Amino acid sequence: MHDIRAIRKDPAEFDKHLQRRGENAMSHIILATDEVRRAKILSAETAQAEQNKAAAEIGKAKAHGDHARFEELRSVVANKKEETAREQREAKKLDQELTHMLACIPNLPANDVPDGRDETDNVEIRRWGTPPEFDFEPLEHYQIAGVANFMDFETAAKISGSRFVMLTGAIARIHRALAQFMLDTHINKNKLLEVNPPVLVRDEAMYGTDKLPKFGDDSYTTTNGWWLVPTAEVPLTYIPADSILDEEDLPLRFTAHTNCFRSEAGAAGKDTTGMLRQHQFEKVEMVSVTSVAESEAEQQRMLRCAEDLMEQLRLPYRTVILCTADLGFGARRTYDIEAWLPGQNAYREISSISTTGDFQARRMNARYRPEKGGKPQFVHTLNGSGLAVGRSLIAVLEIGQKSDGSVRLPDVLQPYLGGMNTLNSDGKLIFI
Repeated sequence: MHDIRAIRKDPAEFDKHLQRRGENAMSHIILATDEVRRAKILSAETAQAEQNKAAAEIGKAKAHGDHARFEELRSVVANKKEETAREQREAKKLDQELTHMLACIPNLPANDVPDGRDETDNVEIRRWGTPPEFDFEPLEHYQIAGVANFMDFETAAKISGSRFVMLTGAIARIHRALAQFMLDTHINKNKLLEVNPPVLVRDEAMYGTDKLPKFGDDSYTTTNGWWLVPTAEVPLTYIPADSILDEEDLPLRFTAHTNCFRSEAGAAGKDTTGMLRQHQFEKVEMVSVTSVAESEAEQQRMLRCAEDLMEQLRLPYRTVILCTADLGFGARRTYDIEAWLPGQNAYREISSISTTGDFQARRMNARYRPEKGGKPQFVHTLNGSGLAVGRSLIAVLEIGQKSDGSVRLPDVLQPYLGGMNTLNSDGKLIFI
């Protein structure tokens, strides 16, 4: 949500950054609505004051036996009461229109976000690791012999339809091991607080985390009005909603491993094979709630937390900063971590680390009291994948594949796999 006072103060600056995202200038429409709304509020307040003044004089007229003046004042009170109610209704309607307008406008990009027309204008920051060279044609994850019989798309489609998968046997165990490894690292090394949140949330939580009203079609809702979370960002970020925190208690740092649900309404025809893009998938999420001063450093810390997981898993990756055209609706700045997938001969997103500034906090009224005093300020909220579990599974399988259909697994997963380090071509976990 945008601050109407900031738009009033510098509409040209607001429009400049909005246009960087490829959006039309909006300040003139916003301010026109705001001006009429404020005029209605003033009109209601004026009518209320005149009503109160007339009401106070009624008693005097009655005491002096001035019947004509008494009736005149009664008429004034009735008319002003009606006028006040009418102006208040119109002001409330305009306030709702303005709020909806502001809620549908994306966040403004940070100054250091590169301008761009599409994802090809994202800027690479760094790379880690070297993509492996194979003496055979590397396969995609679902084609590998040790994987194929345990990554079942046909049964999942029979049960649920397209874009679902059923993992069984060792593949299900490796998937679970990845999630456990990520959680343990975040809890023990990165000092995040583990949360097991609801994955059914109310409208308020989706709205407060900028998923409504604009992206309702991208998520699933139940018949009684709950939403299935598109990411654990929603319940984790909404924890401090409608509260005032003490700055000394910040930052709040959360992590959660949940199922996520997305309709993929805008992704028709994309990544239809394999498990890269699913309606249901698992992710280990990171969320931070910070003061304004800590926000920038916190995004870099979160980015390193995610990159460290990639390095422990020995997965070659590159980190990019998204350009204005590829930036998510609520983000001021986003870094993507892209894993090298030999089967696709390409880097593909495995984590996004975003800062929203106070964009979400304004929507959900989350504030903090500065240690040095002064009025409460809106917190800053940040979120990131640490990591997408299914996509990490894809990368692990494709990076570790061997010509015989087996897969060498990352050493850090051994404690979670009973000491085993290899998936053989029959889909069994063994130690070599």
